[in-house]
Amino acid sequence: MTYPTITPFAVEPTAIDGLVSLTMKQVEDERGTIREFYRESAWVDAGLPSLGPWLQMNITESRAGAVRGLHGESMHKLVAVAAGEAFGAYVDLRPESPTYRAVVTIDLVAGQQVLVPQGVCNGFQSVTDTQYLYCFDAEWVPGMAGTAANPLDPALGIDWPLPVDTGDRAVISEKDLNLPPA
Repeated sequence: MTYPTITPFAVEPTAIDGLVSLTMKQVEDERGTIREFYRESAWVDAGLPSLGPWLQMNITESRAGAVRGLHGESMHKLVAVAAGEAFGAYVDLRPESPTYRAVVTIDLVAGQQVLVPQGVCNGFQSVTDTQYLYCFDAEWVPGMAGTAANPLDPALGIDWPLPVDTGDRAVISEKDLNLPPA
């Protein structure tokens, strides 16, 4: 009989105030892996805010090389890769924040997630074909308060892992390409 391998839930702060990188609790055996995407008691015990109930959840499927974001709406987001690999980029554009204009990047693989606070911009590039999961504590509505920045703004210094062809709409949308610089 083989015993399962257990990876414990872990929390790691980042250089952006309130942006947290998380390792999901994982149990692996011969059949595969079970990951705890969100367990309220574990979050609260780790000093994280209660985020339930989630009011909207989205799954984005993106081809390798695609860039999405940088968007910072007035909602908390819990993001993770359900399948594939992505390069996450986060920019603090909250003028009152002690980490205003800080940039953090995180390599995202299955079992890794990021808590993105309200007003911090979230974006990613799919390194492989990717399914990217977003959970929100508010429903998105047109005109929602928030901010956004051009993900290719050189002042941000984001070193996207794959080349970005600005003329290819399968790589970056016209909307994201025309966002203002940070």
